[in-house]
Amino acid sequence: MSNFQLHPRLQEDCLPVGRFALCRILWMNDSQYPWAILVPQRPDITEIYQLALDDRQQLLNESCWLAEALVALYQPDKLNIAAIGNLVPQLHVHHVARYHGDMAWPGPVWGKFAATPYPVHEAESRITRLRESLQRYLID
Repeated sequence: MSNFQLHPRLQEDCLPVGRFALCRILWMNDSQYPWAILVPQRPDITEIYQLALDDRQQLLNESCWLAEALVALYQPDKLNIAAIGNLVPQLHVHHVARYHGDMAWPGPVWGKFAATPYPVHEAESRITRLRESLQRYLID
C-alpha cells in the first residue's frame, strides 16, 4: 500500500468517503446518479485478475458491502457494478444506482452526459449517510 497513489482523474472527479481494508471508497461528484467507486489500494494493478487471491476475495466482500448500503439508501431499480477503466487504467469498480427514469436509462452512464456536481452540502450529506451505513466495515 505504501506505493499506492490514487489516479489524478479519480482525485478530480470524486470525493473521499473512507477506506475498507483493501479499497478506498470514493463518491462520484455527479448528482445525476448515486455513484460510488472502490479503488483497491495496490500499485500498478489494472485488472481484477492481477490481484492476489486474498485481495480478490476482499474486493468482492467490499463490493457487496457497498452494494448493500447503496441499495438500502437509494432503492434503485438496478445497481450497475463495473470495472471499465478505459479512461482511468488504475483498477476501480463503479457502483451506480440506476432508475428507469434517469437520464441515461437504459444505456450506460459513462460518457453520456457531462457531470453535474453536487452542491457542497448535499455531497457532504450523502457521504455522511454512506459512511454511517458502512461504519462497521470502515477502517477510517
